[in-house]
Amino acid sequence: MSQQYIIAHDVGTSGNKAALVDTEGKIYASAFQPYAVHYPRPDWAEQEPEDWWRAVATTTQQVLARSGVSPRDVVASVYMTQMIGIVPMGRVGADAGPAPTYEPLRRAIIWLDGRAPQQAERIMHKFLGRHVFAMVAGAELSGKDGLPKLLWLKENEPEIYDRMACFLDVNGYLTYRATGKMVFEWSCASAFCLDLKSKDWMRWIIRYIGLDQAKFPPLVRSIDQVGGLTAEAARACGLLEGTPIFGGGGDAPGAAVGSGAVGEGAGHIYLGTSGWVGVVTRKTPTGSHGVASIQSADPAKALLFSEMETAGACLKWIADEFYQAEQADPNVVNVYALMDQKVETIPPGADFLICTPWMYGERSPVSDTWVRSTFFNLSADHTREHLLRAVYEGVAYNLRWMIEIVEKHFGFPLPVLRVIGGGARGTPWMQIIADVTGRRVETVANPQEAGAVGAALTAAVGLGLYPDFEALGKVVRVEREFEPQACNAEVYDCLYRVYRRIYGCLRELYHEVNEIRFRECGS
Repeated sequence: MSQQYIIAHDVGTSGNKAALVDTEGKIYASAFQPYAVHYPRPDWAEQEPEDWWRAVATTTQQVLARSGVSPRDVVASVYMTQMIGIVPMGRVGADAGPAPTYEPLRRAIIWLDGRAPQQAERIMHKFLGRHVFAMVAGAELSGKDGLPKLLWLKENEPEIYDRMACFLDVNGYLTYRATGKMVFEWSCASAFCLDLKSKDWMRWIIRYIGLDQAKFPPLVRSIDQVGGLTAEAARACGLLEGTPIFGGGGDAPGAAVGSGAVGEGAGHIYLGTSGWVGVVTRKTPTGSHGVASIQSADPAKALLFSEMETAGACLKWIADEFYQAEQADPNVVNVYALMDQKVETIPPGADFLICTPWMYGERSPVSDTWVRSTFFNLSADHTREHLLRAVYEGVAYNLRWMIEIVEKHFGFPLPVLRVIGGGARGTPWMQIIADVTGRRVETVANPQEAGAVGAALTAAVGLGLYPDFEALGKVVRVEREFEPQACNAEVYDCLYRVYRRIYGCLRELYHEVNEIRFRECGS
């Protein structure tokens, strides 16, 4: 019997990463295809759905070509994607017959978009305010959440909303392009309004806030075979018609699987464009303190999910704004490797310079659309490299705050942090996180591919190759460990205490400035 492979896609904000993975999680080939994010107004973020599909088709062909694997040996394909996207789908033509086709009615509104703070406030007002809503739904709403954005669509683009047969997210759109079926996977749906106990849409909330239940698609599990590749999709991807497509899911649940932290109470950190702390559990805890409780890729578990909006994006910002010359230098192969070298020339604590990494609003540990980044205690003695180290450390301070919330308010101790995502490749950043949090940090082989590996292993469970998700804990192996250095604890503890106070001291100023800015931009 020939070797069997799964093609997994980790469909992120900046591009799609495809991996050809065997049924034991080993990567044989990978490919990346970038695509654009459009920012038509401040706090808006949109993408073209066709760009996602084009990237999926292109990278599928590339991994097949690079590996030399025959399409006959590909037993499944699966997508793990950015969450909280909205793609309004409308029927093509007035009468498309018994098998109608659908297409996007506008650009997708993606997770990074924060256009709907007024709608979020009004929804929570219907529940007698933020506190009551949080008790009912598990967390406060922000302008970045899915339900407020759907309400924004209804109020501001009514012709689109009325024509919309249903809305899909990124995962649902790609599944539709692959199979012709419009569905919503459980973990992705839980970022909107899935009841974690009944595994159904919270229909009464949908109805109560004024949205149309008929526009919410049927639900599927991550491990369900939704269908097979259509002839058209197979041609685009270079695969066989009928190749099974599984439900897949959101990037965070998929990454949790790829981290190997799949047992009860196991936790992980993801460092990509955004960042998060996640813990899987058989319990169905109610979200609070900026921590959401969503569906895990494992149908039997929930995922406690504490997300910060910009983590690796902060490093990209400082690379683009302060290391332009180095990026243009042909002798510099990797600007991030250079930044890792530079950051080690600055002492821990960056000579008492603090950066808050809230570049595009924040979800956790503070839930606030209006907050932004700040360099605190900047002096003439600080150099470009001090700012660089402060950014690395600022993300670590934010992670420590999130971890402490998970431990204190949810009762899940996290003495060991399994870190995945592209950020986990940088040795200095891993040591900084270990030192700031006082916890051992572990990384796995190919941490930037954890999402794709998690997607592939999810499909492997769906194929019946593993009895359950907990069996995958032995598949993913730790490659490196970082122990906290006690000599750095004093300075980091001091600066962390100050970091925790910055938001409370500046909150009103953030709101005053950015609410005016938002209004003046005509939103």
